[in-house]
Amino acid sequence: MSVDRARATLPQGRRGLTVGVEEEYLLVDRRTGLPVARGPHVVKAATAVLGEQAQVEFLGAQVEVCTRPTADLAELRCQLGLLRKVMGEVAADAGCLLVATGTPVIPPGSPPTVTPGERYGRLAARWPSLVGSYDGMVCGCHIHVGVTGRGQALALSNQMRPWLPTLQALAANSPFSLARDTGWASSRSVEHARWPGVGPAPLLDEVGYERLADHLVKTGALLDRRMIYWYARPSEHVPTLEIRVCDVNADLDVVLLLTALVRGLATTLLLDVGDGRPPPDHPVGRLYAAHRLAARHGLAGEGLDPVSGELVPALTLTERLMARAAPGLAAAGDLDLAEELFRRVRRSGGGAASQRAAYMRRGRLADVVSDLVRTTAAG
Repeated sequence: MSVDRARATLPQGRRGLTVGVEEEYLLVDRRTGLPVARGPHVVKAATAVLGEQAQVEFLGAQVEVCTRPTADLAELRCQLGLLRKVMGEVAADAGCLLVATGTPVIPPGSPPTVTPGERYGRLAARWPSLVGSYDGMVCGCHIHVGVTGRGQALALSNQMRPWLPTLQALAANSPFSLARDTGWASSRSVEHARWPGVGPAPLLDEVGYERLADHLVKTGALLDRRMIYWYARPSEHVPTLEIRVCDVNADLDVVLLLTALVRGLATTLLLDVGDGRPPPDHPVGRLYAAHRLAARHGLAGEGLDPVSGELVPALTLTERLMARAAPGLAAAGDLDLAEELFRRVRRSGGGAASQRAAYMRRGRLADVVSDLVRTTAAG
């Protein structure tokens, strides 16, 4: 679809689809940089200002923030900036620092602590191997786009599947784990894939989703529906499609670009849904391979084009994603912003490249942590 057709067909300016972002952060000791299990304390203090927008996470060294739905990316940036500021200040009062990275750069001094709670306790008991490992502490950025209901969320998920590996590559921000360079741009993706329910979403309509979700819970494959961790899933509590492939990023420019692309792509593809076009049915193995290459290389090296099955430079795939989302970006008034943010990310190489550059300056992991803390706070 052309940009001109989109401008004539889609709603213009700020009347477009609403978006919201959930960000998970690590808390690290301000002297050692080691993760510290002060999440429940920090969230309890932060709720005095943020209310339910501040939340605990599965492990004690993690916290989460959630924006309110908005159709304005400038407002979204302001919300994220405020959420980071308040959480950072409360963390400092608790003797720790807020870090937006997909995995801990420096491992904790002891096995991770599970946050108290009935559901978290059941998860830990059912899958103990995922809890006690030092490298199981991962932080993502989940982007929600507003839909009319579950049926539309699933139809949109079906259309978006082949584009999600490229979004994952753009978001890669976790090259370090267990105090070493893992060789992956997104080691978070590798570790998170160990959990049940993680992977590309199957092609489903609403009836098929209900049947499969019930089956997964009844057979014990998953604890509950909240454990459906597909890379794109309909939310169980709000009318959104949730995109779950992204590492959390310290640089808010990256977060804004990812959100703009998700909304732009969704807006464009909803026309295909409305026209009754069938979703692309790519081999599941090819989708997994594309996600694995995205996790390995990020924006460097090659990725797999899930349409053709060919190896293509990752930046070329990103340019194709930008072009596919351009009609929706234009309709929402975000095209110029997205193009400028994309130029900035290309210059920096993305989060993984920035972390490695910080390490290369002096060969110190502490410099990586310090750089992440500064960038997280600068938002």
